[in-house]
Amino acid sequence: MTDSSKAPRVAVIGGGPAGLMAAEVLAAGGASVDLFDAMPSLGRKFLLAGVGGMNITHAEPFADFVTRYGQAREHVRPLLEAFDADALRSWIHGLGIETFVGTSGRVFPREMKAAPLLRAWLRRLREAGVRLHTRSRWLGWAEDGALRLATPDGEQLQRFDAQLLALGGGSWARLGSDGAWVSLLASRGIEIAPLQPANCGFEVAGWSEHLTQKFAGAPVKPVAAALAGEAPRRGEFVVTAQGVEGGLIYALSAAIRERINTAAEALLHIDLLPQMELAKVEKALQKPRGSQSLAKHLQRQLGLDGVRAGLLRELADPACFTDPVRLARAIKQLPLRLIRPRPLDEAISSAGGVRWSELDSNLMLQRLPGVFCAGEMLDWEAPTGGYLLTACFASGRKAGEGVLEWWRHR
Repeated sequence: MTDSSKAPRVAVIGGGPAGLMAAEVLAAGGASVDLFDAMPSLGRKFLLAGVGGMNITHAEPFADFVTRYGQAREHVRPLLEAFDADALRSWIHGLGIETFVGTSGRVFPREMKAAPLLRAWLRRLREAGVRLHTRSRWLGWAEDGALRLATPDGEQLQRFDAQLLALGGGSWARLGSDGAWVSLLASRGIEIAPLQPANCGFEVAGWSEHLTQKFAGAPVKPVAAALAGEAPRRGEFVVTAQGVEGGLIYALSAAIRERINTAAEALLHIDLLPQMELAKVEKALQKPRGSQSLAKHLQRQLGLDGVRAGLLRELADPACFTDPVRLARAIKQLPLRLIRPRPLDEAISSAGGVRWSELDSNLMLQRLPGVFCAGEMLDWEAPTGGYLLTACFASGRKAGEGVLEWWRHR
């Protein structure tokens, strides 16, 4: 029988935000912690995500915040109630990193970078006694339950009292989130929701050569977009050689992907002039244009030119260009058919993962006592804007606390 009065020896597999947070909680709770990561350094995806400005969380009210997790919101809610955006900011401040709220409500470190935060965090973990092992890839379990680890010195078998998996999703394999864990857990009977792209771009059936050559890479703004039956959302996106990507598309990506999964395509309606009412657009187009070309008329009357005018030409019914009323409707509701998401490895994050039914309230796998899961490998998704990171931190904290509770009650 295990002596629960002694400090448990715990392996944390994965050196992203969820794994690092779990390691901190475990060490603070008296556990002996070894953290393993397959990459040469820790937090690689975390660092890359912060290159353009480290968006750590969001300052919106909790009731709105939790809705960002879609169908998984009721599973994620308890994690966030225990460690919400305010708690995360306080924790960051404890590392000596100041934060501020941007005009959009997004929360950033004062320096707008992830590296200072990660350095301070790793220093804290080392001081707490956490042993950090890089270039150590988890290969599953030996028959006796020992962890199989591929290290620079060859394969090793190591035994622990508990194991906490925080292996990420399936996007950005070059940074360590390669989804290789799926088959390892599935072989133990763990049910996994298929990994799918989230916060990703989408492809169209094919742009014209003219549009691709002239506008690939061009930002489309300001615009609004909506799927049938849903409220429009304002923002901007980028035309790519294959289709579209960018913030507005990412915000709608879960709904777009599910429409494609069920109907083989998603019809997105683009409002090229969201700041103008339809009647005003019609009135402007009905003004005489004399000898002016239609392109010049659109530019002078509506400020519609460049990539937005290019999309109008590409996607609108050609017959509407001789009818100001129909043209106005096309400008306000331009149909864009999306047929597939871009590949998983290009996505910012992934949907799918370990199903919640496989986990207990402490995020332990019910089929594998002593094995806990956290982070993006769980079956949830969220838009960019700080929601992804917040849930990763919160789930890592919950799983770490879960290990300690499980050990105490053994």
